[in-house]
Order: sequence, then structure tokens, then C-alpha cells
Amino acid sequence: MKKIKKFLQQERTQRALNEFKQLLQQHPKQTLLDSMTLFTSAKSFEKNSLLGNPVFNELGLHRYRVQKAAEMAAKRREKLAVHLAVEDVAQFEKNGFILKENFLDDAKFQALKAELLATPLKTRETLQGDTVTRRMALDQQALKQLPVTAQLLASSNWQNLLNYVGSFKVQPVYYLQMIFSHVRHARPDPQTNLHSDTFHSSVKAWLFLEDVAEDEGPFVYVAGSHCVNDQRLAWEYQKSLSIHAKTEAMTRRGSFRIQPEELEALGYQQPQAFAVKANTLVVADTYGFHARGTSVRPSTRIELWAYARRNPFLPWTGLDPTALPMIRHRLVPWYWKGLDYLEEKFQQKSPWRDVGKKYATDPVVLRKK
Repeated sequence: MKKIKKFLQQERTQRALNEFKQLLQQHPKQTLLDSMTLFTSAKSFEKNSLLGNPVFNELGLHRYRVQKAAEMAAKRREKLAVHLAVEDVAQFEKNGFILKENFLDDAKFQALKAELLATPLKTRETLQGDTVTRRMALDQQALKQLPVTAQLLASSNWQNLLNYVGSFKVQPVYYLQMIFSHVRHARPDPQTNLHSDTFHSSVKAWLFLEDVAEDEGPFVYVAGSHCVNDQRLAWEYQKSLSIHAKTEAMTRRGSFRIQPEELEALGYQQPQAFAVKANTLVVADTYGFHARGTSVRPSTRIELWAYARRNPFLPWTGLDPTALPMIRHRLVPWYWKGLDYLEEKFQQKSPWRDVGKKYATDPVVLRKK
């Protein structure tokens, strides 16, 4: 009781309590709802009255969430490391990604590529700047037509890599993804800006189906930037204090942007571009700074793409409800239907436009907003 009383009497605690009381008085319902997200993956500074609150962030709220999430991710990875080769664990700890060339034997890779490129799939596209991203659903219906792909996604070798990097036994969403650069005259693709996806570890994977040249939009990553050191925590703290209504939109939403010249002060290397051969797998922690490299000419990147993110404050590695058999291969269609519902009922325009069934190499459909 003495410790609790002492804590409540501290000046920092009193400031936080007074600010919370004021928010409750002004917006009681929203404040209560926002308070329930503090220990979840919620990240938006502009949509959450607590996460974006200057007083709370001056007192260290964002910094605390970053640090605690990193500590818990490290503990979960300790449990998952037994399922990986020692060299894979060492590569991740050093770099924040695992790169595996010739991931599949040649016959299996050629079969995988052939069935993915020869099968029309439900497709959506989004236009950002001068670049179109096409995603083709690898859902339950699609995988019935793609036996080689289904076998790969169910393999322990594939799953263990994604689980370790994501720090959970994750249930990813899967797409066949194409990046079409220079499809129109417009501002540069915003994904070419170095950024961290969110304040905690999450996983993305790219199995490249064709060679990727260094000057044709490769994946770019800052090796070692998944590590939360003192410099990074100080940067996160200052960043959380600097966000306002005119700050760049993605940063306001919790995906912080960084300039290359800032990296050295944080103890990180300069970005590495993944100019890779087909059949290369990259599995990366996207808390680390990354981007899509610039392309000097119209180009297309084709990849089997996976993404997963869970509540970073969970102490266990499993118990993911989205991994249940009746759910796991329906995640993409449900997500798309949710976006359509929000657009229809609440006029929240979906960035992902339905363009019907397409082959991967079909021409781009979406050329204007």
C-alpha cells in the first residue's frame, strides 16, 4: 500500500491523472474506448486521444510502449528459436531479417511459379503516386487451385521462419503481389520513403518469383534497425512529441518516417537494397526501417507475399484465433468485404479497388484515383 500511495503522489502520476480526468470530462466515451487500446497493437496518433496526447507522450507513453513491446518480443523469440537453424537466428539477431537464396529446390520453385502465374485470381489494386500495387488473394478458394502453393504455406520450414521473425506463432495473410512502377506521371511512390510499419515487431515475407534489379524497385532494409537501443528510444520519444496536424500522414497514423541522414545517429547502417535472384526469400521484422527502392524505369516486381501482426503485449506465442481452420484462409476475403462495407455505409473510400479476376501479368487496371 505504501508503494501505491507513493506512486500516486508522484508529480508525473498526478499530471497523467489530471490529464485523463480532463479527457474523461470532455469526451467520456471516446476516452474510455481509447484507454482500452493502450496495451494492444493500436498505433494511430491522430485517431486515438491517448496515444497522440502530448502530455502522456511527454511523460513517456509512446517510449514505454516501444520498449515494453521489444522486451516481450525478445522473450517470445527465445521460445521459438528452437525451431530454426542457429545460423538463421544469428542472421536475424544481427540484421532484422533472414535472407535465403534458392529457398526451394529448382523443380518445386518452377512448379510454384508456373501455377501462380497461370491461374486467374480475385484481384485488387491500389494506386500510390506513380505506382500500382496489385494483390491477388491466396484464400481458401484460390489454394484449392494451387496445390504447390498450398503445400509451401503449410510447410514447417516456411511457418517456422515467419513465426520466429514475427515473434509469435502467426497466421499470416497471403497474396500474390505485383508492384508496377511508373504507370503514370505523378509524384513518387510514398513507399519509397524509409519507414517503420508500427511501434513493435511484425513480420512480412517476400518470395521473389523473378529476378529483382537494384534500380527496379527492390526491397530496401536498414540492417540492425529492428534493435531498440537507447538512441532509437530517444528518437521515438522525440518523434512522439513532434507530431501535429500537419505532420506527414503516415507518421500521424503511427508508421514513422525517417531520413537516411538520421540513421547514423541511431547507430544503424545505411539502407541495403535487395537486388536478388528469383527463388530468394526475405523474411523481415518491419519495425526495422525499410522501403521500396526507387525504379529508374517502368518495371514489375512479382512475389509471393505474407504479412502478420499481433498484439505485442501478449506473453504467449500461440493461441491465435485467426489460425482456426474455419478462419485462417478466409482472412483476405473478409478484409476486403470489410473495406467495401465501410465504403458503402460510411463513405470511407477503400484504397483497394476490385478489378475482377486477373492473371498476375495482366496490364494494370487502376491508373487514376
